Amino acid sequence: MAWLLQRPLCFLGFGFGTGLAPVAPGTFGTLPALPLAGLLLACGFGSWGITVIAILLFAFGVYVCDYTEQALGIQDYGGIVWDEIVAMLLVLAWTPDGFWWWVLAFVLFRLFDAIKPWPIRWFDQRVHGGFGIMLDDIIAALFVLLVMGVVWMVVA
Repeated sequence: MAWLLQRPLCFLGFGFGTGLAPVAPGTFGTLPALPLAGLLLACGFGSWGITVIAILLFAFGVYVCDYTEQALGIQDYGGIVWDEIVAMLLVLAWTPDGFWWWVLAFVLFRLFDAIKPWPIRWFDQRVHGGFGIMLDDIIAALFVLLVMGVVWMVVA
């Protein structure tokens, strides 16, 4: 942890330390997106506002993840979770209000991010560096939004 605190960009890359979880760092690393999205919603940011913030955080995340990866000397290390935070924030921007909707969004995101169905896996294997780290999670987020849209149409 001291290593992270001495490198603020790596601290962000590790999701404020959540990526240090000994098991399922991606799952723990996704958690900071929940209060962040809740705070943005409480401050009056709507779906489009949060989407713009997610886009800006994506661009910043390319740099953060690339820097963290180079500092570690390990390609796409599992503890780098800034990508999970940003992608989950994008998902929550368009998730209907309600506890169970957020639970469903979280579970679906973790499922798509872990399983990496095509084309997520294809991009994950071929696009590297900070952009590659960020890209596969954004694609997983788009899959989640598609599934959530279908579920919304069925239950609404």
